[in-house]
Amino acid sequence: MPFYHKLGEIPQKRHTIFEKPDGGLYYEQLFGTEGFHGMSSLLYHTHRPTMVKEIGATVDLTPEAAISKNMSSQMLRGWDVPQADDFLESRKIVLFNNDLNIALSAPKKSLSTYFYKNADADEMLFVHRGSGTLRTLVGNIPFEYGDYLVIPRGIIYQIEFDTEDNRLFIVESFSPILTPKRYRNNFGQLLEHSPFCERDIRRPEILETHDEKGEFLIKIKKENTLHHIVYASHPFDVVGWDGYNYPYAFSAHNFEPITGRVHQPPPVHQTFEAHNFVVCTFAPRLYDYHPKAIPAPYNHSNIDSDEVLYYVDGDFMSRNHVEKGYISLHPAGIPHGPHPGAYERSIGQKETAELAVMVDTFKPLRITTAALDIADKEYWKSWME
Repeated sequence: MPFYHKLGEIPQKRHTIFEKPDGGLYYEQLFGTEGFHGMSSLLYHTHRPTMVKEIGATVDLTPEAAISKNMSSQMLRGWDVPQADDFLESRKIVLFNNDLNIALSAPKKSLSTYFYKNADADEMLFVHRGSGTLRTLVGNIPFEYGDYLVIPRGIIYQIEFDTEDNRLFIVESFSPILTPKRYRNNFGQLLEHSPFCERDIRRPEILETHDEKGEFLIKIKKENTLHHIVYASHPFDVVGWDGYNYPYAFSAHNFEPITGRVHQPPPVHQTFEAHNFVVCTFAPRLYDYHPKAIPAPYNHSNIDSDEVLYYVDGDFMSRNHVEKGYISLHPAGIPHGPHPGAYERSIGQKETAELAVMVDTFKPLRITTAALDIADKEYWKSWME
């Protein structure tokens, strides 16, 4: 994130002696991205963060494509993904390419028996159902329905759920997830025409500091392999930190839609960007106010991008039948648009209560077997009258 934050105790000057109250030194760690060029924070640990005690098993998590070259519209019944106790085992990758993985998850239990670090990708967890606390080595963030949790690569975390009824829509990005460039000035501040601002972003505010030695399992994902590594000190032993690299939460309910006299194109809904894809939020909003406006989106050709829509809530007026948790995929190369009757039904409507998350990719997506298991096999022909 392009603005500064700090928690806990830090020395007045970086890279200088920082003494513990009872003697000894705290251990400084530069936690950065893209070498020394990207966002970074300086963390101060009670113990050396490098004490590997044991290296255990590895698990191959490489997604496999059931369809590598797709040219048909797909609809996935996302809530047909079964619940699972374990946070990581509950994740089912349904779509992927070299830039990102898109997964569905229905974890029943909190991640509390081990710690997790994704060293491959920034993670965006959209909370469709459930609430709880994201616990990280740089502080904790409460979350609830409608929240995006953006977790930079390398952040060690656990996640606590309040109940067993949880549904997550997850994007793993192999490049940093950022706010859109056109909504930022040269210094990173969000501009007046941005549909959200820094006040809407919830940063870590409660820092846990555990002065413990022992055996602490961290499961680390790197190159689509899950490594089991035991460290000799508690990962949450940070007494203070400052910088620009940290997890945060943003509620889709705080997205302020941009509307106009006639139908506005999808980029007005953009919320995040990364290399070769964007994330958009379709939030409740007023419809177009030209006296002859057609609120339904016009037919458009996906020549350069695959469009993924995750349906969260409300009545999505361009579709004849969608339910919560459905995911549509409209691939590059063919046009798509409203279902028969939706174009006409939209005329005269004044507002919508729909909530959806869109991911537009600029490289084709591959479809996994897990996706085909929950797919509507007839969706591709649902535009026939």
